[in-house]
Amino acid sequence: MIIKKLAFAVLLGALGTTAQAAEEFQVEDIEVKGLQRVALGAALTHIPFNVGDNLNKFRISQSIKLLYKSGHFNDIRVYRDGNRVIYRVKERETISGITFDGNSDLKDEQLTESLDGSNIRVGETLDRTVISGIEIGLEDFYHSVGKYNADVTATITHLPRNRVNLEFKFTEGDAAAIKQINLIGNEVFTDAQVLDKTELTFDSPWWNFMAQDRYQKQTLQGDMETINSYYLDRGYLRFNVDSTQVSMTPDKESVYIALNVTEGETYTISDVEFIGDMAGFEQTIRAINPLQVDKLYNGAEITYTEEVISKFLGRFGYAYPKVTTIPDINDEDHTVKLSISIDPGKRVYVNRINFSGNHVTADNVLRREMRQMEGAWLSNSVVESSKAWLQRLPYMETVEVDTKQIPGEDDLVDVNFTVKEQPSGSFTAGIGFGDRTGLSLNAGIQQNNFLGTGNRVGFSINTNKYSKSASISYTDPYFTTDAVSLGGQIFYQAFDAGSANLEDYNNKTYGIGLNWGFPINEYVRVGFGLGFKSNSISSLNSYEQIQQFYDLHADPNNPDSLEEFNNFDVNANISRTTLNRGTFPSAGSSQQLSLKMTTPNSSDVQYFKVNFDSKFYFPLTRNQRWTVLTRLQLGYGNGYGKIYGNDQLLPFWENFRAGGSDTLRGFENNTVGPRAIYRGPTSIGGTPDPTGGTACCLGPDHDTINVSSRSVGGNAIAVGGIELIVPTPFLDESYANSVRTSFFVDIGNVWDTEFNIADYQELAPVEFDKLADFSREDRYRASGGLSIQWLSPMGPMIFNFAKTIKEEKDDDTAFFSFNIGKTF
Repeated sequence: MIIKKLAFAVLLGALGTTAQAAEEFQVEDIEVKGLQRVALGAALTHIPFNVGDNLNKFRISQSIKLLYKSGHFNDIRVYRDGNRVIYRVKERETISGITFDGNSDLKDEQLTESLDGSNIRVGETLDRTVISGIEIGLEDFYHSVGKYNADVTATITHLPRNRVNLEFKFTEGDAAAIKQINLIGNEVFTDAQVLDKTELTFDSPWWNFMAQDRYQKQTLQGDMETINSYYLDRGYLRFNVDSTQVSMTPDKESVYIALNVTEGETYTISDVEFIGDMAGFEQTIRAINPLQVDKLYNGAEITYTEEVISKFLGRFGYAYPKVTTIPDINDEDHTVKLSISIDPGKRVYVNRINFSGNHVTADNVLRREMRQMEGAWLSNSVVESSKAWLQRLPYMETVEVDTKQIPGEDDLVDVNFTVKEQPSGSFTAGIGFGDRTGLSLNAGIQQNNFLGTGNRVGFSINTNKYSKSASISYTDPYFTTDAVSLGGQIFYQAFDAGSANLEDYNNKTYGIGLNWGFPINEYVRVGFGLGFKSNSISSLNSYEQIQQFYDLHADPNNPDSLEEFNNFDVNANISRTTLNRGTFPSAGSSQQLSLKMTTPNSSDVQYFKVNFDSKFYFPLTRNQRWTVLTRLQLGYGNGYGKIYGNDQLLPFWENFRAGGSDTLRGFENNTVGPRAIYRGPTSIGGTPDPTGGTACCLGPDHDTINVSSRSVGGNAIAVGGIELIVPTPFLDESYANSVRTSFFVDIGNVWDTEFNIADYQELAPVEFDKLADFSREDRYRASGGLSIQWLSPMGPMIFNFAKTIKEEKDDDTAFFSFNIGKTF
């Protein structure tokens, strides 16, 4: 008879485990029954005895614990059959799938990551004891954001082959509204003064849709720190939030918050001393210290002082200084002595500078932007400068930097730059239609990072309703190792002014140019260039403003002949930029002043043009997603010298123009500014005289005036604007560097300083009244609206929605405009 006596019974966990014990015996065999997925060898590794060992109750209990600890089993039972030990196990189910339903505050990716941290993932065994803890943890999260009616339930669905599906069902509900926030114990400052600084609000007006009137535990903790800082910054050194009560209404939909505070008295600084090692910079550190004796204690100023000293030491290789302010408080006379303890630590040197994420750009292209050198001491300001130079590259989307200490070395670090590249060029070929350009055919290649070298190469052929052009260009920004740039361009263009909203003329232009750039310092460059340009003018209407220029250069024997002007020019510019990025900057500024001038004697027309462009970005938030942009463009041009005894004039094809995406949105392209004036004499018929004369003419007071609706441009321009750059609604943060949304106001004008309305005083009043004084700079236009810019796979695209604020009679306005291929 086979003796099946239960030897041991051990109860563990919710299911319990039973083992019946007898006296100690020697094991003849070990069996594990019920295994499906777990291999026998794997199970035996968790049993702490072998065949031939003496076994007792304690060792069997120990083996059960170890098997449970392995995480493979839900139930374990141990039996003895003679001297054989038999384990009957039930394996844990394998997770076949995990789904989420009803979650909106928490994304699936966040939940998956959280479960992964608890070892709950597809393909792993299911530990049921963890599930309830996850449910409670998720509900606690919802409670922390004020959703007290939230519920999270995990449902387990059994599948064949010991598998399960795990589904988490969420009932989130709405966050509890804050009915009231009260301060108790404040006497110096009112509730309104203090709570005006906090993020949580209550009783907000309906139009303040950004108000945070829903309870969140973490936000309340932050607001308590804000209140504490408010008092510390005003000298209340003993201020304290004694307690906080959050009371919930029975329906869990509203809360009342009460903060019990003790304000205390104000404290003044009695003395400021420096202790510790100042690394030989004692005089400088004392000079940059803003703290003053007999001034009120100010917590923000103390924090600022610590940061200033730390950053200063960081510039000289002391990368990890410890700057601590120790207050010695005297409660009798309400003063505080401040001891600023400084420990610079060891001077840290750079071992290696590493780059990652640059899949296209060569390492040496990034390395040449470095201001921090390997082998030199680590300078935080120089590292930040290196980061800024990388971010200004037009083919970089984001740049991150961190320092990592070399294991076993307390004075050596690696500086690691992680970059994310963005498309640095484009190939275009196709047919398009724009509200300004009409039907267009285009083909082109533009590459700002040619073969990863950082060089700019471009070849393009473009045609639209008013222009046909082709160009080849090349620029090497590091022609020499010290950042001297060299570039060149060959181009051709056929321009139909009448189709570009200008007065009619045709201009065929071809030319060549070379340019050089030289760095002055980290932010300033100067450039020089030489060029040749040939302009062939035809189909020109002879209107008043260019009559003098036309008379100077036209062939009097053939007024309709083609006019060709060959000019050599020299140009110079100086630019300064502190922008944080090359594309879609959000902080910093850029300014450029440029001069172009044709050479005397060798050029058919002698003229000059001066341009000034400036942009300032003022971030409003720490993440710089809210930014104010101000911009200004000023320009002036004119002729110099004389031709045939007459003063030279600025060629009309070089006139400044305004209107469109580049200058004044809301106005059609090139339509703002002086307009063409046509003046004609009034003649009377008569009998021809013997010498062959014809009709005689009336005087100038009988001349007729016709003002064209088309612009001719001017020799002076002033345009500017202000924009509020905001996060693009409904788009993830990952698109922040490829899509930009802004609200703008544009203002500006183009005028002609050479225009003299007094020349028309002899006209009849009815004709004179048709004229406007095109020399007046105050005849400005203004507009406002919304702009969306997108770095699309086809190239940059701009969509503008604008409404004119101030316009002149007969101005051509455009509520909507778009442009493809615009360079930002």
